[in-house]
Amino acid sequence: MNTLNDNTIAIVDDHLLFASSLEKLINSFQGFRVLFKAQHGLDLIDKLQNLNDLPDIILLDINMPVMNGFETLKWLTENHPTIRVLSLSMDDNEMYILKMLKEGAKGYFLKDIHPKTLEKALLEVMERGFYYSELVTNAMVNSLHSDLPDLDPEFNKNELQFIKLACSELTYKEIADKMKLSPKTVDGYRQDIFKKLGLRNRVGLVMYALKNKMINI
Repeated sequence: MNTLNDNTIAIVDDHLLFASSLEKLINSFQGFRVLFKAQHGLDLIDKLQNLNDLPDIILLDINMPVMNGFETLKWLTENHPTIRVLSLSMDDNEMYILKMLKEGAKGYFLKDIHPKTLEKALLEVMERGFYYSELVTNAMVNSLHSDLPDLDPEFNKNELQFIKLACSELTYKEIADKMKLSPKTVDGYRQDIFKKLGLRNRVGLVMYALKNKMINI
């Protein structure tokens, strides 16, 4: 049975059915209770401002409307560094895992995690401050032995111009003409940017540019 001395949890996820099921599960764990649920980062910030006691752990989804998991975690790290944040996502993308850890997450799990594993993770996070699952360990090991894309790439003026033009219907030759550069130089920009972002084609570049609001449609 839950008591007021339990470790408190906040769930931030826009999938209401999943969040409600997760709440029931966590409330069945001895020593834990869900303090509240939020649908996205902005909703979380609003709820935290009206609390006297902060949650001990926040279970944070990544893909959410209004304010996603990356943005939310960055805000939490800057404003409430004592709250332990665990990422709970459908995505096993190594870039996502490493970026969340870099921003301060204390663990990363997929949503199909076994209930016993989740309970163990919550206990370890309270006792040790973190819980590295096999998923996280593999991502960290792979990052040491492979050329993973830059998590926070920086682009110079010409690279930014190339990205915007590459997201249009222009051919690479037409992009070179517009930038008043040789096709060889433009091809060098293309190769460097694709390598930096871990991309293979222009479709991926367009998706990256849209996601990071570098272009509008």
